[in-house]
Amino acid sequence: MELLDFYADWCGPCQMLKPTLEEFEEKHPEIKITRVNIDEEEEMTEKYNVSGIPCLVALKNGEEVAREVGVLPLKKIEKLVGVK
Repeated sequence: MELLDFYADWCGPCQMLKPTLEEFEEKHPEIKITRVNIDEEEEMTEKYNVSGIPCLVALKNGEEVAREVGVLPLKKIEKLVGVK
C-alpha cells in the first residue's frame, strides 16, 4: 500500500495536514508515503487528475483504491488506506 500526498508549499491546509501525516508515518511505517509537490510534479498531478489540495490518493499494487481531498484527521487517513 502506498499513499500519495499531493501538496504545495504555499497551501495553508497542506501545511496543517503535514503533522498528521508525520504521525501516521510513525504509526504505520509499512505504508509508504510519497509527497508530490504539484508545482514541481505537474505530470504526476495531471496523471492522477488532482484538482484540489491537499489530496491523498491511496494506491494498492499501483492502482488507485481511494482518494480524499482536504485536511483529514489521523483516523480518516487510516481508514483511507485500510489500517487501524
